[in-house]
Amino acid sequence: MPRGRSTFTKRKKEQARQQKQRDKAERRVQRKQEKPEGGVVDSVDEMRELREHAEAQAALFRVGFEEEDSEASSTEDDNQDSEE
Repeated sequence: MPRGRSTFTKRKKEQARQQKQRDKAERRVQRKQEKPEGGVVDSVDEMRELREHAEAQAALFRVGFEEEDSEASSTEDDNQDSEE
């Protein structure tokens, strides 16, 4: 009994799906092997760099904040003097 076209199409589609899964698994294994052995060291370095960047950003904000505080407090002092 001859098979219909739909059976052939389904079989090809399933083969393509399985091949895609094999390729994906192979790429996953390849990425895992290419990953440097010192992954922990790299993450520590990365965290240190991020912390330094955050401190630099915080310093920038603190500089402006301190200036605004001193201006605001002097303005408050002036307002209190003028009220008296």
